[in-house]
Amino acid sequence: MSQPDAPPLAVRPPERPPLLEQYRRMLLIRSFEERAAELFEQGVIFGTAHSCVGQEAIAVGAAGAMRETDYLVGHHRSHGHLIAAGADMHRMMAEMFGKRTGYCKGLGGSMHIADLSLDILGCNGIVGAGLPHACGAALTATLRGTGQATVAYFGDGAAGQGAAHEAMNLAATWKLPVVFICENNQFALSADWRTQRAVEDLAERAVGYGMPGEIVDGNDLLAVEDAVARALDLARAGGGPTFLEMKTFRRMQHSMRANLPDVRDVEVVDEWEPKDPLPRFAAHLRSVGELDDERAASIERDVAAEVEAAIKTALADEDASADDLIPAVFGSHRRYPAAPEPAGRELGFVAAIREALDLELEADPDVIVIGEDIGRVGGLFRATEDLYEKYGAARIRDTPLTESGFVGCGIGAALTGLRPVVELQFSDFAGVAFDQILNQAAKLRFMMGGTPKVPLVLRMVSGGGLRLGAQHSQSLEALFAHIPGLVVVMPSNPFDAKGLLAAAIQDDNPVIFLEQKLLFFGEPVPVPEERYAIELGKARVVRAGTDVTVVALGATIPHALRVARDLEPEGISVEVVDPRTLVPLDTDTIAASVAKTHRVVVAHEAVQFGGFGAEIAAHIAEHSFWELDAPVVRVGAPSHPMPYQKDLELATLPGPVELTAAVRSLG
Repeated sequence: MSQPDAPPLAVRPPERPPLLEQYRRMLLIRSFEERAAELFEQGVIFGTAHSCVGQEAIAVGAAGAMRETDYLVGHHRSHGHLIAAGADMHRMMAEMFGKRTGYCKGLGGSMHIADLSLDILGCNGIVGAGLPHACGAALTATLRGTGQATVAYFGDGAAGQGAAHEAMNLAATWKLPVVFICENNQFALSADWRTQRAVEDLAERAVGYGMPGEIVDGNDLLAVEDAVARALDLARAGGGPTFLEMKTFRRMQHSMRANLPDVRDVEVVDEWEPKDPLPRFAAHLRSVGELDDERAASIERDVAAEVEAAIKTALADEDASADDLIPAVFGSHRRYPAAPEPAGRELGFVAAIREALDLELEADPDVIVIGEDIGRVGGLFRATEDLYEKYGAARIRDTPLTESGFVGCGIGAALTGLRPVVELQFSDFAGVAFDQILNQAAKLRFMMGGTPKVPLVLRMVSGGGLRLGAQHSQSLEALFAHIPGLVVVMPSNPFDAKGLLAAAIQDDNPVIFLEQKLLFFGEPVPVPEERYAIELGKARVVRAGTDVTVVALGATIPHALRVARDLEPEGISVEVVDPRTLVPLDTDTIAASVAKTHRVVVAHEAVQFGGFGAEIAAHIAEHSFWELDAPVVRVGAPSHPMPYQKDLELATLPGPVELTAAVRSLG
């Protein structure tokens, strides 16, 4: 931790905004927040909103030191950050009113406002969750050499979140141009620092991350400007991130909801009230002759009129529309020509994955690969072998063991124009990064009104078969498929794996790409050498039949094909359908097969209870009921975690024996 190297500059740098303009911006934020609180009390604003009254100097001071092209990542209390960065108050009010003209079409609300045209990447209702996104934006700027930096805000409560630690460690390790601004407003919702941590000054942590740390008077606009300017200069010069702890005070309660008692220490409140940054800066301006009563009154009138105009216009706007809900979830998927016919050359599953990555990296400089041990090691299952040597450490990026950090970094990179492929060594490890998957990757497009592209691929090795035990062997496809906003892909053979991964990388949505372990040991199959993609949402009839349809997922497809061959001499004709993508699901192909065979078995390696097969079976029962001559039969694993012992693991995994019995049960 360090104090400033030099006192605030006596001569104001010419690139800084005029002092009166800075005062006006602070007053604009204060007026916006006070009117929003009044509208909340009147029942015009519903739900929740969070005020930054008392913290205006930080937002305005930081914005005064930033370039227009710098990225900004806010948090749930970011109205001031947005206004200082130039966001439109009418659209902000409209969003808080739930209007279609709001920044997020009324779908995101106060905590999720973003304006990508201003490089404001969004605010976040999950405490600390945006900080890894700041790393991703900074990574984009670094790889493109744009000279942009990222300013990321968080509160003293968020400093205890794992995402904050992971983001700062990642930024320091990669020397990313990020300025982390902690608005230490003395309390989280109600808890003071003694409840939250053992050290009073958060900036002391900076040395542990390997970055400069500085305590700044967050209620002194000029001190904020100078500290942020120094940190930005360091970031642009390649010196990496800085941790700025801005000591300030939140003069209003945690949120505008009035159902919680104010239990903050009265002595602390009384200490900070006289330090209000707005009158403090006004007094400074008066002392240097920049402000007098007449100018002050004029600015106050103009600000009040501007805020009231935003309110009046927004109140008259159209309410949020149900027509926007489904279109906001996903961007459109691309269509592709038919894949070339496989020639004589054969590839195994992992080799097909590697070739798809290689071809996409070669074709598009915006494609990068991020993950643990993917560089010189080539990945735990060797899917990135030789790619590090070919494309270098900038695009094949080894990460710290920080799943939440590097998944969130991938999200930020995707929001800012890259196409990251993030490898999680096992799908089980998604639990460590689940907020970034569940609440960030899946929801950001929707919460921003369907505006952004989020071209992110999360590759995960899935399923059992290698005696790796319960925490490395789960099949979680049903979990991912249940989250709106995630595309879920599950190939069953090398040909499809190559084409589907290419399509996933080229898609503008977050894609969960599941690679089941048992497929790594299957026989190589013919795979074209050229670059091709297979359209997402298109199932494949792997084997035609007339008596029974088996809809199988991933590693159960080879089992289904074996069963079909074994039963053919008995006169039982089995049709095998591979959905290939679970979201979007090609229900038409499944329905057409049911209409032909009138009997169905649904099979997957995952636990049967609550598995994705239940969704397929329910869809068939709902939409193809009159085509059925027998109930749908499901095949899956029993309801216990994967055991380590080899015979027990083999008995847990459904295979040809279970599938054969299911087909025979249909008569």
